[in-house]
Amino acid sequence: MNKLQILVVEDDAPVRNLITTTLKAHDYRFTAAVNGNSAIMEAASRNPDIILLDLGLPDMDGVEVIGRIRNWSNVPIIVISARSEDSDKIDALDAGADDYLTKPFSVDELLARLRVTQRRLALMQGSSQQQAVFVNGRLRIDYASGCVYLQEEELHLTPIEYKLLCLLAQNTGKVLTHKFITQSVWGSSWDNDVGSLRVFMATLRKKLEKAPDSPQYIQTHIGIGYRMLKLE
Repeated sequence: MNKLQILVVEDDAPVRNLITTTLKAHDYRFTAAVNGNSAIMEAASRNPDIILLDLGLPDMDGVEVIGRIRNWSNVPIIVISARSEDSDKIDALDAGADDYLTKPFSVDELLARLRVTQRRLALMQGSSQQQAVFVNGRLRIDYASGCVYLQEEELHLTPIEYKLLCLLAQNTGKVLTHKFITQSVWGSSWDNDVGSLRVFMATLRKKLEKAPDSPQYIQTHIGIGYRMLKLE
């Protein structure tokens, strides 16, 4: 039996049944909630390892649920929603979501997202075995603590934003293709991954760049990928 405990927050019974049946078939432990209030109570009482969260809940918006949980927990939250606009994704990610999966989704993609989330803690722990600190201009990444600083002020990044930044930093000066980045971060190259990558890069730039339209650190190569620029 998989040791991870997953909280499924979904009011649509067929979708909820699909998710929980998939989790059961792959030996995940899980509980389910059908609205925002019960989701918050379950998260507080059961302390799940991962939350799968729909945004369109009957009693409150899922973005509000994310915000409330983020007041006291850093549990990974994967949004599963029919909302596909970039603005919806940005709102959820800004509120503290770690990943965003758009409905309709495939079971294989859901399982891939879960596997990647499982690997994140190992990645964070393993990063401390790399060089202790990365410095590029006024950007500093402390791998041992998992903290990022810009002009000595700590940046508050989501796990995926942090993973993207570390991947770019470890390949400074190299153009990384969309496929390479999505394979490294999500473990797959689904169509949704490229869209999610674009959104995450936008939120990362908002935190990293003073003028995102004139980036100092991350350069876009249209149709190809991204590159971390080397600063003196």
